[in-house]
Amino acid sequence: SLRLVASSVMIANQAGKIIRDVMTKGELNIVYKGDKSKNDFQTEADRSAETCIISSLAALFPAITIIGEEARESGHSQEQCDVPPEWIIKDMDQAVLGKQCPSSLESLVEKDIVVWVDPLDGTQEYTQGFLDHVTVLIGISAHGKALAGVIHQPFYNYKAKESDPNSPLGRTIWGIQDLGVGGYTPQAPPADKRIITTTRSHNTSVVQAVLDAMKPDEVIRVGGAGNKVLLVMEGKAHAYVYANAGCKRWDTCAPEAILNAQGGFLTDVHGQPYDYSATVEPLNKGGVIASAKKEEHDYYISRISQEIKDKLVS
Repeated sequence: SLRLVASSVMIANQAGKIIRDVMTKGELNIVYKGDKSKNDFQTEADRSAETCIISSLAALFPAITIIGEEARESGHSQEQCDVPPEWIIKDMDQAVLGKQCPSSLESLVEKDIVVWVDPLDGTQEYTQGFLDHVTVLIGISAHGKALAGVIHQPFYNYKAKESDPNSPLGRTIWGIQDLGVGGYTPQAPPADKRIITTTRSHNTSVVQAVLDAMKPDEVIRVGGAGNKVLLVMEGKAHAYVYANAGCKRWDTCAPEAILNAQGGFLTDVHGQPYDYSATVEPLNKGGVIASAKKEEHDYYISRISQEIKDKLVS
């Protein structure tokens, strides 16, 4: 399983390069997946990045189940025949391979592993130029539990790079249950105030009522589920609170695994973790609460009224 994480790190890097290349070309080739009013669309970057991720993982680990957002939502299976060879990544990240594999992962067999892929989390932000909201998410689960994850930020540091061409662009972070995290340093949030991050584009009266009940000093509204959980991991927010069905398993599997690996929690509004089995309906019907500490997590769950909890049943 360390091999799977080590591969996913390198594959996510390549997916990020594809996403940057599409943005540089400036031809996003947007296709609507369903209802235009819901801003549910994909770009050439989503499609190409997913092809790269799924083709690479399938070549290396043929027995795992891979569920990608674009293939699942458009109803098209991944076309394997016309994948450019440079998109098939076989390298593995040496830093991950050098770790001691935890016993909880050693016993896993390939056929029990389900990988949830969001090739471009924050598509709407991507098309609107909010590039730092964009992430590539590869979440690794088995027996319904999120065990490991990789989050790549293709445009991390892009503003610094504009002024200094030698500045590195993009970063990849990872986490493995019972082992820890890499690529970033977990930070505690400020002790003197409460900062909540939530949706930028999907606010409702219920979402707002729950936010108000948390009594935050500050609310950060940004796009992308991966991006919001990163704010919690790095101490820029105390919690990510979204009391609505909206995001899907591919949005939360990788972030949940990494947050767990650093001692945090990602659950529905009832405090229950999501089931990542291959057969589940992907919609996270119970909303999302993510935080870095157990006692804080319990506080956020307790602030949500029973009336709202009853509406959001997983």
